[in-house]
Amino acid sequence: MIELLLAAGTYGAGAGLGGPAEMWAAIVKDFSNITEPAAFSAFLQVLMIDLVLAGDNAIVVGALAAGLPAEQRRKVILIGVIAALVLRIAFALVVTQLLQIVGLILVGGLLLLWVAWKMWRDLNHGGESAGSPEIEGDERSGVRAAKSFTGAVWAVAIADVSMSLDNVLAVAGAARDHPGILIVGLIFAVGLMGIAANVIAKYIERYRWIAYVGLVVIVYVAGKMIYDGWVDPQVGLGRMFA
Repeated sequence: MIELLLAAGTYGAGAGLGGPAEMWAAIVKDFSNITEPAAFSAFLQVLMIDLVLAGDNAIVVGALAAGLPAEQRRKVILIGVIAALVLRIAFALVVTQLLQIVGLILVGGLLLLWVAWKMWRDLNHGGESAGSPEIEGDERSGVRAAKSFTGAVWAVAIADVSMSLDNVLAVAGAARDHPGILIVGLIFAVGLMGIAANVIAKYIERYRWIAYVGLVVIVYVAGKMIYDGWVDPQVGLGRMFA
């Protein structure tokens, strides 16, 4: 993941994060000043967003696969995790280019409000899915289980695209004044999805307040993105790397 981001930075050095040296310098700069309130707040927001959205991804995938036989269910869950990994990396590679688009900060904020509404609905909703034994906490997802292997794969793919984009935009929105934290946050998002998503899903179900804290953070980031984008669409994400 680090090598891919560095390669992307080299390719888009004129319009993005810059080359490997610039990216490393940004990371060192931000984390050497991590005790400053703005940097520390951005870092905590990124961590919470990554934790909650990685767990949410696992819960949705498990719920969609719940109605299938055990062998097919495990395949769908594996496909879902791999797809989420690939998509998060893909979106991370283009995020510096996306951030140059005037008005994206406003659109991203509106998208995150939609994400927050979906999270609120799911947190206060009884699930239609019985849940998969492989994923703890997906019984209350509010997601209807797919009826066939093909249907489950397509549903998981669509969900992964949406949630991966949500994750990358949310991290970018939270850390847009701190490129080093943004880079680390994107790497962390991929790592969580590949290693600990199921564990996170279990704890989110057991300790529901974690999800509510994540929801508040996402609403805050969405509101700030909308405000900044409305006041001056030229500033914020796109201008950070100018």
